[in-house]
Amino acid sequence: QVQLVESGGGAVQAGESLRLSCARSGRTFMYNTMAWFRQAPQKEREFVAAISRGGTTTYYQDSVKGRFTISRDDAKNSVYLQMNSLKPDDAALYYCAAGLGISTAVGSYYYWGQGTQVTVSS
Repeated sequence: QVQLVESGGGAVQAGESLRLSCARSGRTFMYNTMAWFRQAPQKEREFVAAISRGGTTTYYQDSVKGRFTISRDDAKNSVYLQMNSLKPDDAALYYCAAGLGISTAVGSYYYWGQGTQVTVSS
């Protein structure tokens, strides 16, 4: 079992920044690919970014490239999502997820957090 707890969401103005955090506990040696997804009201959950074990590989959704950065600190069992130049379209419930390999598919991730809300006003 892997437990994930997100934090850092909030309400910001367009153009501002937020940093999301995800704390892992449980079987920290398993399911070491970490990802962020988001889900806006009445929309499907969508991939945002992923990072491999050790942080050697990252992958981003096109719409966030150059604005968002995913990182991890394995000593702290934590994963982060730095979000800069936020847009109203970025508003959503952001989820942290753990899986076996980098993928954009929801079904490729086995453990999920409860989510943290990001609101962006124009």
